[in-house]
Amino acid sequence: MVTRTSIDVAAPAAIVYRLGSQTAGWPDILPHYRYVRILEERGAMLVVAMSAWRDVFPVAWVAEQTNDAVTPRITFRHVRGWTRGMDVAWTFDPIPGGTRVTIEHRLAFRFPVAAAWLGKHLVSDYFIDGIATKTLARIKRLAEAAAAAEPAT
Repeated sequence: MVTRTSIDVAAPAAIVYRLGSQTAGWPDILPHYRYVRILEERGAMLVVAMSAWRDVFPVAWVAEQTNDAVTPRITFRHVRGWTRGMDVAWTFDPIPGGTRVTIEHRLAFRFPVAAAWLGKHLVSDYFIDGIATKTLARIKRLAEAAAAAEPAT
């Protein structure tokens, strides 16, 4: 199952990347995030425990996060929680006037009974896309405000 959530942001990729890559600060800037805790640092990789709200439902997971500022790209590999095995990638593509940010989630649904319906409608559309949409909308607002505040070069 692949879920892609994208948004166009009127800001340079570097600003958007900075907001997205600093996950420890997400609860301060993303109201739907309950917590992000850095459990371990392994060189360029972080192991992070994360939790967010999807409406009234709290969801939690542990992931290995790798930030690549040069590309730029942020990746997560979920290693604990109901999404264990899910791969997530944030990509930043230049567009006229800014950056298209896409979060792609790849998950092999582990429960064979009703996997197609549950995977698509409950996991992908409701939980994954719901949280990613809120995340990107808030990142967009913050990045565009930061870009507007930067002095013209």
